[in-house]
Parts: sequence; C-alpha cells; structure tokens
Amino acid sequence: MKKLIIIALLVASNLACSDEFFNIKPQGRASVDQLKNKNGVTALLVGAYSLLDGVGSGNTGRTSTASNYVFGGVASDDAVKGTDAGDQPEQSFIEQYNWLADNTYFLGKWWGMYDGVARTNEVIQIVNSPEIKDMTDAEKTQVIAEARFLRAYYHFECKKMWKNVPYIDDKVYVAADPNSTKIPNTEDIWPKIEADFDFAAKNLPAVQTQKGRATQWSAKAFLAKAYVFQKKWAPAKALLDDVLANSGKKLMTNYHDNYRNTTNNNAESIFEVEFSINDGTNGDNGNAGDNLNWPYSSTGPGRGCCGFYQPSHNLVNAFKTDENGLPLIGSKVDGSEDTFNNVDLPNDQGITAGTAFTLDKSIPVDPRLDWTVGRRGVNFLDWGGMPGSTWVRDQTYAGPFIGKKWMYYLAEEGSSTHSTNKRSVNNNFRIIKLSSVILWLAECEIELGNLARGEELVNMIRNRAKTGSVQDASVNYKIELYPAGTFAAKGADFARNAVHMETRLEFAMEGHRFFDLVRWGIAEPVLNKYAREEAVAGKEPSGRTFGKRGYMAGKTFTAKNNYYPLPQDEILNSQKDGKPVLKQNDGY
Repeated sequence: MKKLIIIALLVASNLACSDEFFNIKPQGRASVDQLKNKNGVTALLVGAYSLLDGVGSGNTGRTSTASNYVFGGVASDDAVKGTDAGDQPEQSFIEQYNWLADNTYFLGKWWGMYDGVARTNEVIQIVNSPEIKDMTDAEKTQVIAEARFLRAYYHFECKKMWKNVPYIDDKVYVAADPNSTKIPNTEDIWPKIEADFDFAAKNLPAVQTQKGRATQWSAKAFLAKAYVFQKKWAPAKALLDDVLANSGKKLMTNYHDNYRNTTNNNAESIFEVEFSINDGTNGDNGNAGDNLNWPYSSTGPGRGCCGFYQPSHNLVNAFKTDENGLPLIGSKVDGSEDTFNNVDLPNDQGITAGTAFTLDKSIPVDPRLDWTVGRRGVNFLDWGGMPGSTWVRDQTYAGPFIGKKWMYYLAEEGSSTHSTNKRSVNNNFRIIKLSSVILWLAECEIELGNLARGEELVNMIRNRAKTGSVQDASVNYKIELYPAGTFAAKGADFARNAVHMETRLEFAMEGHRFFDLVRWGIAEPVLNKYAREEAVAGKEPSGRTFGKRGYMAGKTFTAKNNYYPLPQDEILNSQKDGKPVLKQNDGY
C-alpha cells in the first residue's frame, strides 16, 4: 500500500506543472463533443427509445416494464401475483393494497421513467447545439419531435402512477448538476404532457421507415389518451375520429394477431415496444421486464420459470356470456349489479395433475378468454391441452390459470426465443392499438350523449371477436353484438358499464386495468368487492367448492390507493437547503 502511494505522488509531481494532467478524458465513454453530429444524435435517440422496455436504469426491468403488469395488473382484479407466498413480497404488498413508500418496486418505476426523461432531454439539448452541421433543420425538428413524444410518454407513466410528479424538461435538466431536477411536484403536469404530444403530432411523419419509431398517429393517439384521462371528451373525440378515419390502421381479422411475434407491427398497431433476440446481447432486449411471468414447468413456454402474474378467477368469470352471447353485466357503473362472478367457471382448482379431470366446456364464453388465459383441458396455442397444476407453481396459493398473451408457439421456439434464455422473446408489446382508439372513442361518444354511436363502436370490437379464429373448437364460444338500440333503451350508465366491460375483455392482462378503474372513478368499490369475493371459497355450477385466496381476506382499498406513494428515497434525495422539495401523496 505504501509503495502505491509513493508511486502516485511521484507521478503527480512530474505532471504538476502541466495542465494535461487535469484534462485526461474518461475512457470507454463518448464525450458530449463526440455526440454533436448526426450519428451521435441518432445514438442518443435510440437510447431514449430503449428505456421503453424498462431495462437499463439500474434495475431488472420488471419494475418499469412497459406492460405495467404489477402496477396495472396485479394491483387490479385482473390478476394475482402468482408463484408462491414467499416469492417477491414487494409484489404481495402491492396486490394486497399495503403500499409503503419504501417498496423497491415504486423506486424502480421512478428510476426507469425519469431516466427515460433524462435521455430525451439530452437528445433535445444536443440536437439544438449550434455545433451540429451535418443535419438539416427538418431532420433536427423530427428528432426533437420524437424526443418530446418519448418525454411525454415517460411523464404520462409517472402521472398515472403518482398523480403529483415534477415535469423535467430540457430547460430544467442539467446533467452536471444533480440539484437542477429538484423541483416541486405541486404543479399539474397535464398541460406539459399535452404540449409535447401536440408538438410531436404536428412534426412527425405519418409513416416511419424504421419500425418502432413514433409517428404523427401515435402522437395523436397518445394526446387523445391524455385527454381521455382528464375527461376532456370533445378534444379527445376529434383526435380519435381523425386516427380512426385517416391513419390507415384497421382491426386485424384475428384477435390473436395482436399477440404473436409473427405479426409484430401489424396494421392494427399504433405504437409498440420493439423486442429482439439473438442480437449479440444476453437477452435483455427480449422483454426482460416480464421474464418472471411464465409457466413454472420445463415442459411449457419459457422452460422452467417462474410462475408470476396469473389471471384471477374474477377475470376468467368475466368472459362468461348469457344465452344471447352478451356479457353478464348490469346498469351500475361500479359493477355492483354484474352477475358474472356469482358462480365460477369450471376449472381444476384443487385438482392435481395426476388426478383425472374433464373440463366442462358447455358454459358459453367469449372466445377472447382462451387467447388470454391458459386453463386446464383447453388448447394452449400449439403446445396441446394445458396440463393443469404442473404448469402452476402453487395452485392452492395463486389459482389454476396462466397468462397467455406474451407466450410463444412451440413451433417458433428458437426463432422467437433467445438461444439460451427461452423467456427472452421477440414478441413486441403493443402499447396502443386501433382497438384502443375505438373503445376510447366509444367512451367519448357516450359521455357526449351519442349512445348509438358508442354502441356501434363497441360492436365493432365484438364483431372482430365473433368472426375471428378461436383457440379450441371444443369450447362453447358464444359472442354476439348488442342489438341496435340497447344502449339507448338501457341508458347511459349501462352504456358506460358495457364499455368498461368491453375494455376489460379486450385488453385483459395488458397492464391497463388498474389505471382504467381509477380514471373511471370506480376503483374503490370494484376492488373492495373483488377482495371480498376472491378471499372466499369458490363454487362451480356443479356444486363443487374449492378454496380461493384467503390472504385477501380483510384487505381494503381506500381512496388514497388511487395513486401510489412517491418513493421515500426520492423524497429524501430531493432535499435542498435541508428540506425535501418533493411532497408525499396524501395518506402515506
């Protein structure tokens, strides 16, 4: 140790008279000056896009994955944590509404989104540099538009998570000054989100030659989504009408085409997160944020891990239909008159894989059920019939169902999976599809009093489900359109509830459900009803009873739970002059 110190002192003394000693450039990283050209700007922009999957901000990716499976799925009535009781307790706390500010999942999401914000601001700052001579003004404007689109997206994610968050733009952000971003979270940031999306919509091309890049249509769809979240129905409707009529997008014939790697970037997709495999990386580019959400079996997709994110009984029951092929819903927007969850759809809860079991497939169900959920006795893509509890880590704890939308076909294993990690796949995550636009537009029409048009739009979605392909011909699939005039005859509240149900069925297990319940203003009654019913024993039409999720007994969702607590670490890190700048949400 002493010898090393002496050598260091000798080196320092020899260089003491030279300024070069203080001007050694860091090795293994690009300097700002090196990035002040077209190639550098492109690299920075790619880096800003790359955080859409949540991977690359000092966490595993699952806390900030685009699918929001924990915050939008596990926290809702769509899904349970899955796996077993001891695994990932942070997710268990979220599932059971026990939300503490030191939960590492909240911190990981914050890191992922604000790292994305920082990258977008760096793009804007660099491209505005006068030293860049090899880009036209039009090229610079497009880059800024893409960066502002991404900046709005990352802030939107924060807004729907925490409501009260700071907006960090390129005028505020100074990379070399950690205090520059310590600004209050007391201002409503919706106007700034809108402004960024609006700029993007006005300055992006209708079509991009490179897949995955934002277009004017994705910007308009996201701006409309921001309006919908704020209940600004008229401006949202104008944008959604424009996207539906003029974007060139169309519903795919088959519902499942939105969930296959072979139909990535299809005609229905408006914006999606691009995944890749066997690209020279360790698999992190292949939806690494969702790598826990696979069957717990070496014989199924993913080949062995990890059993998280399982559909709830409540979700499965929601796909039941009546004798007319319609959902089992009532006229109350909070779902209190819905009857779909009164009796459970037959399933193998409590029946081990070695025990004889024949699924009763006679009860009518929406065909989207078996493209969304794996259940014993029904075909699982091309893997054959799902074998039951051998694919479930702890059926007694988490139920008998498996999520399906992100799974790959057995015939595509290898071409769609990483060479060594079969849970790393190139099946993109579609954030916004034309079906999203249609159902948001249906909401707008109903809120503006146009019930007939709302009904027509809902029926567009139902007709695709009715006429598309089915997963298993032995199941009694029955789905019909709402007869003309149903919404008008039953009133606006029934129409709202119908849109709520259609939205749930169409996008189940895609991480939107919790945020939809909050923006509809019904999270508290719906999730408290769910917790009560999910905690008690289930009963099939045959009369067989079985246990559900006893751990949900007594769990209560309150008004404060509409938004998550800001990460405690971030509040502590926000201190200036000895006082935190960020204010915690009420109730935490």
